[in-house]
Amino acid sequence: MHLTTRGRYAVMAMADLATRETAGCACGPVCLAEIAERQQLSLSYLEQLFAKLRRAGLVASARGPGGGYRLMTPPHEIPIAAIVAAVDEPIHATRCEGTIGGCMAGPNPMGNGEPCQTHDLWFELGRQIELFLTGISLADVVSSRVRGRAVPLPGVDERPLAAE
Repeated sequence: MHLTTRGRYAVMAMADLATRETAGCACGPVCLAEIAERQQLSLSYLEQLFAKLRRAGLVASARGPGGGYRLMTPPHEIPIAAIVAAVDEPIHATRCEGTIGGCMAGPNPMGNGEPCQTHDLWFELGRQIELFLTGISLADVVSSRVRGRAVPLPGVDERPLAAE
């Protein structure tokens, strides 16, 4: 899976913003410097991310003293996948460019330019990640309603893959 800091930091910052709004903070828009401090993130990086989030219609900004950012819609209407997509973070678990022309690594061992042998495996993994993040809202994250949301397959051992 290829999910870089852009997607992770955008979700962290949006969760921070949603937490402030959900808590009924009457202080108005939230300053990015406050989010940067609380989340220990670079302010300049957050400014870049929030410019993209604003263009995507997820947040609104107010300039001047007392300015900052606020959510454009309630947290329960914002899927995590929308946040990740807004910061131009494609969720791909494969290096393959697509089904035409084969993989980025070049022709497969058969030499016929078809997708690599594991293409479908990684493509479907990326699709599962996308479906999962689409089904989780910002409100779910803020309210700690994410754990246990992964759907186990019938007959597959449900123990975690690694210790937490």
